[in-house]
Amino acid sequence: MTTAAGNNKQLIEQLKNIAGQHHVLTGEDSTYRFTHGFRFGAGKVLAVVQPGSLIELWRIAQACVNADKIIIMQAANTGLTGGSTPDGNNYDRDIVLISTLRLDKSHLIGNGKQVVCLPGATLYELESKLAAIGREPHSVIGSSCIGASVLGGVSNNSGGALVQRGPAYTEMAVFGQVGPDGKLQLVNHLGIQLGNDPEAILQKLEAGTFTEADIDWNAGKGHDGNYINHVREIDADTPARYNADPARWYEAAGCAGKLVVFAVRLDTFPANKDTSVFYIGTNNTDELENLRRHVLTAFNELPICGEYIHRDAFNIAEKYGKDTFAVIRYFGTKFLPKMFAMKSRFDIFSKKLGFLADHLSDRIMQAISYLLPRQLPTRMLEYRDKFEHHLMLKVSHDLAGPMRQYLQTYFGSVTGEYFECTPEEGKLAFLHRFAAAGAAVRYRAVHHKEAEDIVALDVALRRNDHEWFEKLPQDIEDKLIVKLYYGHFLCHVMHQDYVVKKGYNAIAVEHEMLPGLDARGARYPAEHNVGHLYKAPQNMLDHYQQLDPCNCMNPGIGQATKRKSWVAESV
Repeated sequence: MTTAAGNNKQLIEQLKNIAGQHHVLTGEDSTYRFTHGFRFGAGKVLAVVQPGSLIELWRIAQACVNADKIIIMQAANTGLTGGSTPDGNNYDRDIVLISTLRLDKSHLIGNGKQVVCLPGATLYELESKLAAIGREPHSVIGSSCIGASVLGGVSNNSGGALVQRGPAYTEMAVFGQVGPDGKLQLVNHLGIQLGNDPEAILQKLEAGTFTEADIDWNAGKGHDGNYINHVREIDADTPARYNADPARWYEAAGCAGKLVVFAVRLDTFPANKDTSVFYIGTNNTDELENLRRHVLTAFNELPICGEYIHRDAFNIAEKYGKDTFAVIRYFGTKFLPKMFAMKSRFDIFSKKLGFLADHLSDRIMQAISYLLPRQLPTRMLEYRDKFEHHLMLKVSHDLAGPMRQYLQTYFGSVTGEYFECTPEEGKLAFLHRFAAAGAAVRYRAVHHKEAEDIVALDVALRRNDHEWFEKLPQDIEDKLIVKLYYGHFLCHVMHQDYVVKKGYNAIAVEHEMLPGLDARGARYPAEHNVGHLYKAPQNMLDHYQQLDPCNCMNPGIGQATKRKSWVAESV
């Protein structure tokens, strides 16, 4: 009789034959950086496999399905809610985590008006490729600064900062789906004729050996073209965008790892040139909300983005995101994945030794950051001292004149102020805003004796919500060290990070916060998806069950059951 251990050994040998011995990782040290989330989530796996071609990915997925293993698909592992890593060790089957980073090709089609991206293509690489022809991908700032993948954004309907483009969305993809019969089937809804045999399809797709004549230009949407109108509805009693909105679920879009996605087809956009950035400060939240409502309704064109940061987040980012800020400023975002990989290897080494201090890599990096010169422009620092609330508006060349005239008039009658950034100031202002996203993690690491953990919420507020700035009950305030508020203000999407005091359970504190958000009509998560951090609503679970009836792909997402065929945990 073959034992479970024998079956596992046989599967690992099969995976090595497919991907090569060096691309099948089984030791805890070698799998650590894949099994631990960027901010949240960790667990053991039978193996991490790194396919080098789409055919290898197909064969690996087939082998895992046939062996009755759980598959977790992972690209850059930059998610904030643990959606592409295991969540503990209470699964009823072994896990094989498939890392797609080696599958990083993308093919421009239609003179670059659209792009076909393989699973490991990153936003940074796509942005660089499109820049050469004067175009941009769906997202160009924010998560792309830490090496996020294109497909990860689509799988989670990630939002981002660009107001006109909305959440990542497509109706065109090639994917593998495990049906009720437990068999893996390849589905080509890419709108490109690639043949009928699965491996022939995947070989042609990866090589890009299809022609313009093979492409159906009416196959489906490559982005949510209605969002630009949707976000303008400032009196609507619902949020503009949030992950549990079924209007943006379509096969690969919003699948959250419930499919093996081999490629997605997306629209690209003309690059904005000669942009202007206006930096706004105020101590009155009504002034920002009135400005938001006017900007969304009074102009023929919307701003490119409008990013908010609170003074406390400004200060924390200045101190605890300084090294990340400097690396991006001087070396570009391409260096960041390498930096995170080196940090991960150091963390593994220090953990193995046992006697080194906790969070040592973060503490060393923070110490180095104190030696760096000041990074922020003087005018931004002066506004930090004067104003609690900060907003950055980036607009096109055509909108700059009308926006300048409006701001001159508006700030002639209110208490806030603004200035028009130089190109360098504008670049640094937005870079500082996005450095805030990792600052709470560093703060917790450096202050680990005082800080228990982080509660990280991304919240979609109602479009008509005038009282957008959060006021917490005192009993919750007393459990927090610091609060960081920043977000995509024109969309009313706020990122809210809370560092919880030592001795308090962060999950319990989060649960105390959620009823207040519910009472405000907010929805959460807004753009990072449920992962293992949030409880998914029933319609979302129904959607996942329809995509993955066997519950063999990324089970447990949205705090659902991890058991095969969606059997309840209590049974």
